[in-house]
Amino acid sequence: MVEYSLYSLRDRIEGEVLLDDTSRKLFATDASVYREIPRGIVFPKNSKDIQFIVQFCYENQIPLITRGAGTSLAGQVVGNGLVMDISRHLTKIIEVNVEDKWVRVEPGVILDELNRFLKPHGLFFGPETSTSSRCTIGGMVGNNSCGSHSIIYKTTREHLLEASVILSNGSEATFKSLEGKELERKPTLPNHEGDIYRCLEEILKPKENRNSIQKEFPDPKLYRRNTGYALDSLANSKPFHPDGKEFNLCQLLAGSEGTLAIATALKLNLVSLPNPHVGLLCVHFESLEEAIRANLIALQHNPGAVELMDNKILAAARQNPEQERNSFFLKGNPNAILIIEFARKSEQEVTTDIQNLIQHFQKERMGYHFPVVIGVDVAKVWALRKSGLGVLSNIEGDGKPVTVIEDTAVSVEKLPEYICELKKILENNAMECVFHAHIGSGEIHLRPVLNLKEKSDRERFRKIATEIAHLVKKYNGSISGEHGDGRLRSEFIRIVIGEECYSFLEQVKKAFDPKGIFNPGKIVNPVAMDASLRYSEGQETKEISTFFDFSAQHGILRAIEKCNGSADCRRPNTQSGTMCPTYMATMDESASTRGRANLLREFLTHSTKENPFAHPELFSILDLCISCKACKSECPSNIDMARFKAEFLQHYHDAFGVSLRTRFFAHASLINKIMSVVPPVSNFFTQQRFFASIAKRILGVAKQRSLPKASPETLRQISRSVRKNLGGEKGTVYLFVDEFTNHTEVDTGVAALGLLLKLGYKVKNIRHPQSGRALISKGYLRKAEKIARKQVELFENRISECTPLIGVEPSAILSFRDEYPELLRGDWQQKARVLAKNCLLIDEFIVSEFAKGKISQNQFTENQKTIKLHTHCQQKALVTSKPTVQMLQIPRNYSVQEIRSGCCGMAGAFGYEKEHYELSMKIGELNLFPEIRATDKSIDVAANGTSCRQQILDGTGRKALHPVELLYRALK
Repeated sequence: MVEYSLYSLRDRIEGEVLLDDTSRKLFATDASVYREIPRGIVFPKNSKDIQFIVQFCYENQIPLITRGAGTSLAGQVVGNGLVMDISRHLTKIIEVNVEDKWVRVEPGVILDELNRFLKPHGLFFGPETSTSSRCTIGGMVGNNSCGSHSIIYKTTREHLLEASVILSNGSEATFKSLEGKELERKPTLPNHEGDIYRCLEEILKPKENRNSIQKEFPDPKLYRRNTGYALDSLANSKPFHPDGKEFNLCQLLAGSEGTLAIATALKLNLVSLPNPHVGLLCVHFESLEEAIRANLIALQHNPGAVELMDNKILAAARQNPEQERNSFFLKGNPNAILIIEFARKSEQEVTTDIQNLIQHFQKERMGYHFPVVIGVDVAKVWALRKSGLGVLSNIEGDGKPVTVIEDTAVSVEKLPEYICELKKILENNAMECVFHAHIGSGEIHLRPVLNLKEKSDRERFRKIATEIAHLVKKYNGSISGEHGDGRLRSEFIRIVIGEECYSFLEQVKKAFDPKGIFNPGKIVNPVAMDASLRYSEGQETKEISTFFDFSAQHGILRAIEKCNGSADCRRPNTQSGTMCPTYMATMDESASTRGRANLLREFLTHSTKENPFAHPELFSILDLCISCKACKSECPSNIDMARFKAEFLQHYHDAFGVSLRTRFFAHASLINKIMSVVPPVSNFFTQQRFFASIAKRILGVAKQRSLPKASPETLRQISRSVRKNLGGEKGTVYLFVDEFTNHTEVDTGVAALGLLLKLGYKVKNIRHPQSGRALISKGYLRKAEKIARKQVELFENRISECTPLIGVEPSAILSFRDEYPELLRGDWQQKARVLAKNCLLIDEFIVSEFAKGKISQNQFTENQKTIKLHTHCQQKALVTSKPTVQMLQIPRNYSVQEIRSGCCGMAGAFGYEKEHYELSMKIGELNLFPEIRATDKSIDVAANGTSCRQQILDGTGRKALHPVELLYRALK
């Protein structure tokens, strides 16, 4: 009956319902530890669609779970039923009133996108989360989110003015402030809305009920309190409290986790932008206890935020390339740090307040290092702090810091005593714990390290949750400060507020949702907190034989399991970063790094096949990964989907064979070599329209693409004739002649060769195999391993710090640093790692030599030039664009403007393949193409990837140059 009904729904919503097994596994988990399979997913396009879906579920008794970005931590958006994802289409900012400081939005609007829209008006939405780059406003309302600056801005509840909602029977209602006759009229309505107001009147009108609520609910001074429905807030509003705020059901909606009503539009209060001058004091402490006591001193100085990070989370952050760069302010290995922010009207005020606080700490003999961070570096420190949840997955092995007691909050005055008792409970249970986050508002995210695959730790999981719930009750705190109750904490609400008040919650749920279809199992009538965990009891992690070495992560499956669903890969293209290009272009979960990791984990864990990779469903979802490597650095959990994809492809080829097109692109080096034997003949067939179209059709190449053209001479041929008697006084380098630079991008190779020679370097090159880049990207790992071994054998005794290996094509030279050491084993692996240290992009080498004084600005032109730069994805992930920018700015009057472009979309062979062409161009259109089209013809466009330059040419008609060509032309 249910499956038949869902097909009927699919017809109504124009095919937006997904029912296949692949889709179920994609959405099998949010950022919590839970795993449960929904029956379907639907993507409503407007409020009428939502109303129809709700009515449909009401009539067919189908559970309905509303989902935003899926970043909730307590299992709020998992469960059997229909998942309604509002993040794809319901993203409109409907109306803004600058004078009265409010905005009306659809629930799928992303917080950072909203604040970017509001910034020119001098306004923003105050509450925030560490997931602000992808969390939706609807999700924030559901969880009553707040964030690092809740000291000032409190929670979403305080800023939710009005909500247009669909009730459980499909009827519409508006929740807003009510008083007088309008409020008196609501309980008289002969409809579902009237039932709700009558129920609340019955609960709140008796004084003894209000007294019970006031006594049993968390301390009202603790604004981080999300335990159950906010009846305590309504009990303190008019008409029950003469000095209270106007009665507004938005108080209940905030924090209700989609269990009461579905919002279609939300009216939010706005605040003025914070003071423009910001400084951070990042105090280092010898102990966690000292940092907790120091928090009380910091709060006396009126900061905007006080955040805690302990030594475990700092160590985990340093394992992530991007966060390691953001850890620049750390000195040694502190056991804890406090990040204390001051936003003031002037720099002098910031400086004065920070110095006063430092003096106060020193007077109390607290802290031992007091770095001050200002300017652009402030954002780096906050990025480090926001990475907290994701980097915790970097802890190796099956034991992970789990969400269970991480959301408890007590008043800051009680925090030292509370943490002291909490640590005793942890010690009695033989548990380690990670401490971090919002210490300034009384909430420290506490994550005990547990292996939920083992029975004993699953038992401790429940035991610790129960004991901490009783401790929270003792301190009159909240078990859910900002992450919500969900499946994780709902069954402990009774402990915190008592049976009588819990019965009030049950009455509220029944009035709003009499059939119990809205997100069942959360807040009331809870499912067990340890039901449907991601891992089953006694689950053994499969040992899967792989071509890449995943021993550091204890196997490929554990490497994939590091994805905890934090959804950093779901950022839209309007934000900084490259991850994940295909998600940015499609806004489809299946095209995100998280979606791919979920599917890989599910199949590798549960597949009964001898080859667990041999599933077409896996191919369909990994096929759109363009191997940009951005996730390797930008994902806090270091998910390297490009490596997972290459590993998968080799196993998939073993099971199903290899297509002609895949063979062709994998052996691009051989194809280029053949074309270079008689270039005029090769070019006749690749450049003449008739023959080229036949070749494209046979190979499955997009007809819109232009095929590479073989150069009249190879770089090796040219280099033999020009380098004999030049250079040498400044040192010797080996030039890596990759398959592109040698055959189709020879002008770039000549420029690199000429630049090095004229700058005074002796340039050597030896016969060596191709880079292996194309083989790796197409899953030919057996052949790539042989090439890696041969490269190491050839170069290990030639390459050193004094004679480095220099590469022009980023993807080719960076294989030495990224893939080769992981393809080899034993002594060969160690040799590869040693070799990798001295394999450099030409940009890195030039900048390093310039810093040593071996290269001078006087060797270059004084002319002025502006350059627009697009940097290759893999370089951004593994090296950053910094050396390229610095190299291009060696000439005195050269300035470089980086294009905020993410990936170009070509990604090697991906953009050539006919079924990927449109997506490839769509990625280019996100930022890269529009900015280049808007660039004046007098400004040079630079791009250091051969596929990037081809994509720019095909997409804009502009010829981009390799940065080394521009620097070569700049020589005097």
